[in-house]
Amino acid sequence: MWLSGVSSGAPLMLFCIACGAIGAADSRAAAVSDPKAASYELGPDDEITIRALHADEITDKPFRVDPLGYLSLPIIGRVRAGGLTVEQLAHEVSSRLSSFIREPEVSIRVTEFRSQPLSVLGAVKNPGVYRLRGRTTLIEALSSAGGLEPDSGGTIHITRQSECGTVPLDNAQPDPSGRFSTGEVKLQPLMEARNPANNLLVCANDVITVPRARLVYVIGEVHKPGGFVLRDQEMVSVLKALSMSEGLTHTAGAQKARILRAEAGQAQRREIPVNLDHVLAGKTEDMMLRPDDILFVPNNKPKTAALRGVEAAVQMATGVVIWRR
Repeated sequence: MWLSGVSSGAPLMLFCIACGAIGAADSRAAAVSDPKAASYELGPDDEITIRALHADEITDKPFRVDPLGYLSLPIIGRVRAGGLTVEQLAHEVSSRLSSFIREPEVSIRVTEFRSQPLSVLGAVKNPGVYRLRGRTTLIEALSSAGGLEPDSGGTIHITRQSECGTVPLDNAQPDPSGRFSTGEVKLQPLMEARNPANNLLVCANDVITVPRARLVYVIGEVHKPGGFVLRDQEMVSVLKALSMSEGLTHTAGAQKARILRAEAGQAQRREIPVNLDHVLAGKTEDMMLRPDDILFVPNNKPKTAALRGVEAAVQMATGVVIWRR
């Protein structure tokens, strides 16, 4: 599930459970014998295929549910499908056909799932709109979107339309219009299964958003250069950043380190000199890094061009490893 070309020091658990729970927008789907497909409630624009013994006018032909939730079928006419499972619809079709055919045997499969979209956005491998195929949990939804990126944040946001009820979370809040509710799930407890209730069932038209984490970067003459994901509300000092990057190399120009800090309205980052030898010796007060700061440690003969090259690489997200802790 990781970002192409990016490594992780402490990878998140792979989201590999029940990846078939939801499908891409153009997916073709499963038979009624599939437990998830069997629990799926049909809706407008879904397509089904019916097999009915001795009913050639119906058998193996695609039928699409209309915007009002009905099917128009040969022999038996208009049949309500919206809100029914395939098993319930098969029973209804069989009952209608029994007026024309003795002991009809009817089976139904959904060939296109279209009525229950789900949006998974943000720091996931394959963000986009997916289609529910039955009961689907939050982890299954994230799995179907390819799992989390290494720079995903620590909180997942869920927005739900009021027609599906309120998001079943203690922190859920209605929006001012009353048309939506929103809630948040902390990623780490979800991944560690500390609160199974947070692995809630998603609903049609839910929007799941995974914000990108705040990062600090340590680049140059350190043993583990890259971007480091900050946990919620976490602040990192220069010493802690050096610790996360596993310390200075023997060629480090520690006295000539720089913090490159973005300033509002400025095209170039401000350079803040840092004497790491003094910081490590306790002679200078440790400095706090802000999110998106770059701590650059040159070699013994730093060049300004190299410093600017580091800044450009971070801005373009090229050649920079993202580490989770």
